This record gives sequence, structure tokens and C-alpha cells, in this order.
Amino acid sequence: MKIIHQLLLVCILFTMSIHAQSIERQVVASGGNTISNGTTTLDFTVGELVVTTITDGTTTLTQGFQQGGIKLGIEVNPIVFLQGALLDPNVGEENLMRDDLRVGSYIPSTSPYGDGLMIQSGVLAETGNNAIVDWVFVELRDAMTNTTVIASQSALLQRDGGVVGVDGMSDLKFNIPEGNYYVVVKHRNHLAIMTAATVALSSTVEIVDFTNSNNQITFGSNAQTVFGMPNNIVAMWTGNVNADTIVQYSGTTPDTPSILSEVLNDPGNFLNFPTYTISGYNMHDVNMDGNTQYTGTMPDTPFILQNVLSHPGNFLNFSTFAIIEQLPEN
Repeated sequence: MKIIHQLLLVCILFTMSIHAQSIERQVVASGGNTISNGTTTLDFTVGELVVTTITDGTTTLTQGFQQGGIKLGIEVNPIVFLQGALLDPNVGEENLMRDDLRVGSYIPSTSPYGDGLMIQSGVLAETGNNAIVDWVFVELRDAMTNTTVIASQSALLQRDGGVVGVDGMSDLKFNIPEGNYYVVVKHRNHLAIMTAATVALSSTVEIVDFTNSNNQITFGSNAQTVFGMPNNIVAMWTGNVNADTIVQYSGTTPDTPSILSEVLNDPGNFLNFPTYTISGYNMHDVNMDGNTQYTGTMPDTPFILQNVLSHPGNFLNFSTFAIIEQLPEN
């Protein structure tokens, strides 16, 4: 490659000499140089012409040996807990979410959030703290307008709360300029959350911990819950099974009828029993154990009632109380 570059440089200099006065030979420093004959300017590094410039809006990168360390984009490591997966934890693992969906081979290889990301081979075989609990969806929102999504991607949630890329270990990378952003985490049957303040993000990974009940960074009022959680832990509210932004047991927009409908209309429930159990990956599975049931030995509906009754704002213990998602929307 060096010989080709040298020949190319000679050809360019020869062409320049035909159309204008000659350029004196110069010593090229390791950082590169610029030469001109008064009409044409040539930028280059040792053995390599500078032929292209790219930018992400903040950082400009020109080809050349001297700039190989420049990184474009930002990295972030959210940490969150899903209440559903942290209810009734395994004995001795009280600070870890259950990975029942992974154990049951129910987690889909392709993200349920529509961006087409796929889990890499071998990731779901991982056990222990880094075992995968489920897919989540992460958004970065504009610092001036917190309803404007600048970038987003599907990600994987580990048992210890770490949110990682589809390789099961990498921090999340976004190809956007360094700056201040609101960080949002969504899940298919939990109420979404957002940071109360913007977070300065850069090419150096930033940890955004939503789980510390003594230092809550979540936007809104009672946006997360400590009900049924280990000491000092706060988690995303579970029970939003009808795809709105509310968790409600009974009332105008309740979630429990959606569970009943799912159970009664399952093709395997020939006798339409409300106690029938659906096994698999299902958004009506409130506690994320791989089973969906309306009533019976392991029903999902009581978890919704318990959440509604435990909400700090439900002073009168109404079953019709609505837990509203604290996420700014247009």
C-alpha cells in the first residue's frame, strides 16, 4: 500500500507541475503536512493521502495515521429492575431477578420492539448474574424537549439489572454526538421510566442506575415501586398488560380483563376455564414466570391488585385506582 500511495503522490505532483509552477520537495513530519503550488493544495500524512472527511456533527475525522484514536458516538449502561421478575426471588438470590423465561427457552431471538435486533449465538446459555431476563427498549431523548426521541434500540436485561447489547455483555452504543440526554427504559408489560435530569453522555461509558431507592433518579412521582422488592431496591411497576400507560385492577381501563380474555381465547383452552394456564412468552405474564393464568394456583391478576393497593397515592385503597406511567409524551 505504501508503494501505491507514493506512486499516487508522485503522479499528483507531476500533474500539478504541468499546470503550474513546481513545488519544492519538503520533509514530511509524522503528523502529516500540506503543500501548495499556489493553485492546488495537497494534504497528506506519511504514505497516505487525506481524501475523505467524515463527521458526526461534533467530531470531525479525516483519514490519516495520526488520528486513529478518535471514536465517534456515545456509550451508556442503564441499570434497572423489573418488578415482575424480582417478585418471589430464588432463595439466596434475593437481589437478582428470576430468569424463568430464559430457563424455559421462551425469550425470542428477535426483539419484540420492532427494530429487528437479534440475540447473538450462545447468549441465552449464560447463567448466573449475567443471565438474560428479557428484552428491554432504551431511548435517548432531547435535552430541550424530553418528548423528542433522538436515538433508540432494543437491548437485553441481565439478572443483576445491567442493560447490555445483543452480544450479552457490551455497553449500549449510539451513533449520535456527545451531549446531554434523558435516558428512557421501556418494557412490554411494565410502566416505562425516564431519568429526572439529563445525563452527560460521551464515548466513555456512563452508568445510569435506576435501582437505588435511597437515590431515585426517575422522572415523575412514584414512577417506580418498592413493593415486594428487597431492601433499598426500587423497580419498574409491573401489570401493564393491555398496552396502554396505566396499571389498573378494575375501573375504566383495567388490565385484568385482558388477562381473562387471553386465557379464555387460547386455542388450547377447549373448555374455556379461567384457571387454564398458558405457557410461553406472553405480555399477560405479570410476574414473568413463563405462565399466564387468570385464576387458579398461580394467577397473575393478584399482582395487579397488590400493586394498585400498595401505591402511595391510593390513600383509600380503591381497586379502581390507576397507576399512571410517568413518561412525558406528546
